Amino acid sequence: MGSTAEKFLADSEEKAFDQDHRRIINFNMGRYHASATRGINRLTNLENAKRKAHVSKWRVMENLDKFLLEFEANFQRRGGKVIWANDVEEAQQEILSIIQRSGGRKVVKSKTMATEEIHLNEFLEKNNIESLETDLGEYIVQLLGQKPYHIVTPAMHLSKEDIARLFNEKFGTPIDATPEQLTLKARELLREKYLQADVGISGANFLIADTGSIALSENEGNTRLCTTFPKIHIAVVGIEKMIPSIADLDLYWPLLSTHGTGQNLTVYNTILSGPRQADETDGPEEMYVVLLDNGRTNVLAQKDQRQALYCIRCGACLNACPIYQNVGGHTYNTTYSGPIGSVITPHMKGMEEFKHLSYASSLCGRCTEVCPVKIDLHKMLLLNRRDAVKEGLTPKLEQWGWAGWKKAMLSRKITDFFGGKTKNFLMQLFFKKAWGKYREMPEVAEKSFAQRWAEEQNKKED
Repeated sequence: MGSTAEKFLADSEEKAFDQDHRRIINFNMGRYHASATRGINRLTNLENAKRKAHVSKWRVMENLDKFLLEFEANFQRRGGKVIWANDVEEAQQEILSIIQRSGGRKVVKSKTMATEEIHLNEFLEKNNIESLETDLGEYIVQLLGQKPYHIVTPAMHLSKEDIARLFNEKFGTPIDATPEQLTLKARELLREKYLQADVGISGANFLIADTGSIALSENEGNTRLCTTFPKIHIAVVGIEKMIPSIADLDLYWPLLSTHGTGQNLTVYNTILSGPRQADETDGPEEMYVVLLDNGRTNVLAQKDQRQALYCIRCGACLNACPIYQNVGGHTYNTTYSGPIGSVITPHMKGMEEFKHLSYASSLCGRCTEVCPVKIDLHKMLLLNRRDAVKEGLTPKLEQWGWAGWKKAMLSRKITDFFGGKTKNFLMQLFFKKAWGKYREMPEVAEKSFAQRWAEEQNKKED
C-alpha cells in the first residue's frame, strides 16, 4: 500500500469520526437533497433525457478528434485562439506566457476545476502574479489556504459560523455576521478587483463544436465580470466538455442545473464565441481557449471505462455516495473526488498510486442511479479494480491470500480439512486490523455444512 493510500485511510478514519464535520455535511447535504429532488421532479421525462444525453456524449467521445477540430476552426474564425495543452506543465507555461506577454500582474478567476487540476493559483503566485478567486465558495477556501471540498460547492464542509470567524479574522467583520452580511462584504472586496485585473480566467461547462463557443453556468455573476472586464480572457477547458451543437444546451443546461443545485436553470448562463467584435461594446480584446488533455486521452483509450468522460460535473454522484458523505472531499487528495474522481483519477494520474480510490466504494449503485448522463459508475469502479489486478499492482501478500482462498474454495477436501478454530484464527490473523477494528469479526462454525450433513445422514442410517 503506497503512501497516498495510507494517507487516504488515515484521513478518512479521522473525518468519519469527526462529529462536527458530520453535522455540517449532513446539514448541507440535506439541503441539497431536498432542493435536487424538487428540481429533478420537474423534468417531465427524466429517463428519456438521460438516455439522450448519454447517446449524445457517446457520439462525441467516439468522434472527439473531429469535434475538437470543428470547434477550433469555428472559434478561430471569430478571432479566438486555441492552445492545445498535453499536461499540467504545458498548460501552466502557455497561460504564463500570455500573461507575461501582455505585461499583466493581476488575474481574477471564476470557478473552474480545470485550473485546480493544473494548480494554477500556486503556479502564478510563484511567478509573482496575483490570482484571486471570485466565486464566493472558492474565495473562502482560498482565504483558508485549502482546496475545494466539492466540485460544485467548494466550501460545503464549512458552517456559517466558520465563515463568520474567518471574515472576522481577515477583515474585521462582526463575529456574528449573517450570511447576507458576509456576502456583501465579499462583494465589496471583490468588485474593485475586477476593474484592476489584467486577465480573467474561467473554465467552461461545455465546448460547442458547431458554433465554436464556450458555455458557462453560474449563480453569482462573477464569471461574467471575469470574462468581460479584463482585456484578456483565458478559458481552461478539459477536452471532454465537448457537445455537438448549440441546440444541445436545451438538454444539457437543465440536466446540469437540476442535478447540481436543484434549479430549473442556473441564474446566469453565458455563451462566448471569441473576443470583442468590431460592432460590440464590451468583452475582452483577446480570448484564448486552452484545451486540456492531462490524462483524458488515457481514459479515452480505455474502451470499457471511456464513458467516464461523459461526465458534466454536476456533483450528483458525490452527494449520493455514502463514502463521500462520511469522509468528505479533501481525503481523496485529488481534484475530482467522489465516485467520478475514483473512476478517472487512476487513469489520469496513475493506477499504481491511485488504485485505492476505486475500492473506496460500497458498490451500492446509487451513483449510477443519479447520474444525469447514465454513466455506469459502480461498474467502472469494478473495472478499475480488475485492471489493477491485471497489471499486477496488488501487494504480493494479497495475491497469495486470494490464490490460497481460490484453491480452498475449489476443493471441498481442503475447505473441510481446516476446522472452524483454524479458520477463525486465520481470519483474526489477516483481517482483524482491516475489518475488525470497529466491528466484531464474524465467527465461523466449527463444522462445515457438508460435515453436518454427513453426520445427519449417518444418524438416519443408524
